[in-house]
Amino acid sequence: MEANEKLRADKYLWAIRLFKTRALAAEACDKGKVRMDGSPVKAAKTMHVGDELEVRTEARRWLIKVTGLLSNRVQYTEAIKYYIDITPAADENQALQYQPSSFHTGKRQSKIGRPTKKERRDLDNLLDE
Repeated sequence: MEANEKLRADKYLWAIRLFKTRALAAEACDKGKVRMDGSPVKAAKTMHVGDELEVRTEARRWLIKVTGLLSNRVQYTEAIKYYIDITPAADENQALQYQPSSFHTGKRQSKIGRPTKKERRDLDNLLDE
């Protein structure tokens, strides 16, 4: 991206894969979950190389430094080249405790909740004996 081009904060956060959609990135900006120098960042804020952002997502709290501007979403291995994660180690350890619950796949965990059809048949056969 050329130096004179403008890049919105929500588009940048979406492109570097901190948010799944650009709408979620804009919503986080509107709710004050994205901060620069202690003050909230609006979604339309122009990003510059060297900016430091504090971003709170469901999974964790990020402190990132912008090293390059990226306007299109690319694969993760490319996206991580456009920022430096400067989150303190204590915050990263705390985030790991909450991470599994934030990624709900929708599948039933084994031995929790309502039994499957096969398990119900096995129970019926056990009770009939």
